[in-house]
Amino acid sequence: MKTWSYLVKGGKIEVMKAFLYHVLNNLIVDEYRKRKTSSLDVLLEKGFEPGKDYSERLIDVLDGKAAILLIQQLPERYKKAMRMRFVQGLTLTEMSLITGQSKNTLAVQIHRGLEKLKLLYHRA
Repeated sequence: MKTWSYLVKGGKIEVMKAFLYHVLNNLIVDEYRKRKTSSLDVLLEKGFEPGKDYSERLIDVLDGKAAILLIQQLPERYKKAMRMRFVQGLTLTEMSLITGQSKNTLAVQIHRGLEKLKLLYHRA
């Protein structure tokens, strides 16, 4: 088609075989240089399903469960603060209202509890 279009436009070809070779070579190069993008919709229609890697999430969940079990081994004042903060998800303000302790005291207990928890975790 490219050769025919060239002739129709008034192009001159001296050696047909060489011209056809040149056109074909250019078409091959063009084809390989094209960026092949596939739409996700097209891939899904063909049956492709992207895989999901849940290994990181699973490791996080298992580490979290291990940490919760290790909280049981902490002294009572740290255990209570750690449970409220990390298991129940309470803020320092909420914890302060519940326990009657200052936010600073609770923050120190949580910090010290985390340090003790890290030691326990690395021993296990």
